[in-house]
Amino acid sequence: MPKHLSPEAIARYERDGFYFPVRVMPEAEARAIRADVEAAERHFAARGERLRHRPHLIVTALDRLIRNEMVLDAVEDLIGPNVLCWTSLFFTKDAHDPAFVSWHQDSTYWGLSTAEVVTAWIALSPSTVESGAMRFAPGTHKLDQIPHRETFGEHNLLTRGQIVEHEVDEDEAVDVVLRPGEASLHHVRLIHGSGPNNAGDRRIGFAVRYIPTHVRNVVGRDYAALVRGVDEFGHFDVERRPERDLEPEALAAYEAANATHNAVLYAGAAQMRG
Repeated sequence: MPKHLSPEAIARYERDGFYFPVRVMPEAEARAIRADVEAAERHFAARGERLRHRPHLIVTALDRLIRNEMVLDAVEDLIGPNVLCWTSLFFTKDAHDPAFVSWHQDSTYWGLSTAEVVTAWIALSPSTVESGAMRFAPGTHKLDQIPHRETFGEHNLLTRGQIVEHEVDEDEAVDVVLRPGEASLHHVRLIHGSGPNNAGDRRIGFAVRYIPTHVRNVVGRDYAALVRGVDEFGHFDVERRPERDLEPEALAAYEAANATHNAVLYAGAAQMRG
């Protein structure tokens, strides 16, 4: 029996490549996590850097969030009981921000051995059409890996500014409207993107990538966290959990893990984005 998703929800995910909304925590808890995240952002901004990839390694609330039971119950319904968090990252657009995400498939540069990957995109602020909510192209997860064109566009939030070479029917696209504390689930091959934020508040989305433990990276060895079940394969190095926010040991582990992760994401790229 499914743990969290209904059989109808699972069928919709298999048909469309996505399912939402899934309530994973109260709005008040989402607001509290947002406050912790924005404190960490100020720390990085003071160093002239930004907080994006693998923030769960340095913010304890995010370390707990990748292990959220409601999230993991839904993920287990889709990919089975033995689950790794391969990575996490923020897709944040400030108020009246021109940043956008072009139409793409997540799987393009990840180097994972199979497409058994589900993303839980957790809203820490309202995700609305005005604020640049994600848009999904239903059923496109059934396509194979499609070539992408790299742009490294200034306002594109993707690592290479990649754009899928596939015609997307804008009229068929679905807007992923979420309240804080709600999540969407989507397949690694689903074509999706999002527009700029024209609202007066930030749009903060925490994307967590989950894989079964038998999946490996074919580009290079990377880090991951076992968040449910057992890992009988050992394809990834084990991440260090933070004991308190921004502690020196956690920051060192964060830098090391992201250096390894970037080597995977940018393998063969002409340039890298910081």
